[in-house]
Amino acid sequence: MQRVTRASVTVDGAVVGAIDRPGLVVLVGVTPGDGAAQVELIARKVAELRILRDEQSAADVGAPVLVVSQFTLYADTRKGRRPTWNSAAPGPVAEPLVDAVVAALRARGLEVATGVFGADMAVELVNDGPVTILLESVPEPAP
Repeated sequence: MQRVTRASVTVDGAVVGAIDRPGLVVLVGVTPGDGAAQVELIARKVAELRILRDEQSAADVGAPVLVVSQFTLYADTRKGRRPTWNSAAPGPVAEPLVDAVVAALRARGLEVATGVFGADMAVELVNDGPVTILLESVPEPAP
């Protein structure tokens, strides 16, 4: 997740998703074991983490979110010079979960733009800060 001043996604020369004011770009990777619990956790964190200016969250200020599917987040580069993506869920598993993240964010009242699942996308953004946060869908420990 990156705090941005603006961002867009282009596919085949056409802008398919954009935010034109400060908000968040969320690159979503899915593993085979992910499900509804991970979707809800990620949506809650994206909406509620206070990482915008003045310690505000996207939900606090109605900041837009651009969600882009990105299986390459699960690249394994430990061996050799060629990454493998064995930890990434296949498209038929991942696409509905990426769509579910988008739906969960919209259900929280956020404006959400998207890329195109599986497409060759050009993502342009201006990282604000820069601020980049890695969100893992692991439940928080009990207090």
